[in-house]
Amino acid sequence: MTNILLVGIGGFIGSVLRYTVSGYMQQATKSVGFPYGTLAVNLLGCFIIGFLAQLAESRGLFTSESRLFVFVGILGGFTTFSSFGNETLNLARDSQMMSALANIGANVVIGLFAVWLGRTVSYLIWR
Repeated sequence: MTNILLVGIGGFIGSVLRYTVSGYMQQATKSVGFPYGTLAVNLLGCFIIGFLAQLAESRGLFTSESRLFVFVGILGGFTTFSSFGNETLNLARDSQMMSALANIGANVVIGLFAVWLGRTVSYLIWR
């Protein structure tokens, strides 16, 4: 139960940060044609997870509970794209290039297909 609370509280913090940072960046760019806010959140999340993952692995900086809170909770709430990036880089680092490429392809191509499929099903049900 403690782990669930750590992830949940972290997720709340990360989601609020995502909303705030994304909104600020979108407003700062004054763009209505490109999602700069989402891009900023994804890139920032990737940088932070890379920075902290290196500290966790090389310095043993995080306990298992603090990893759940920060990596799964806060960063997971901030952007799951950071987890995708970190996991893909870990696969590549571990010489599993085919798995890394498959992860990229599956998340991007199948993910986009799943969004299209969800929209299509919704349209067909509620047109």
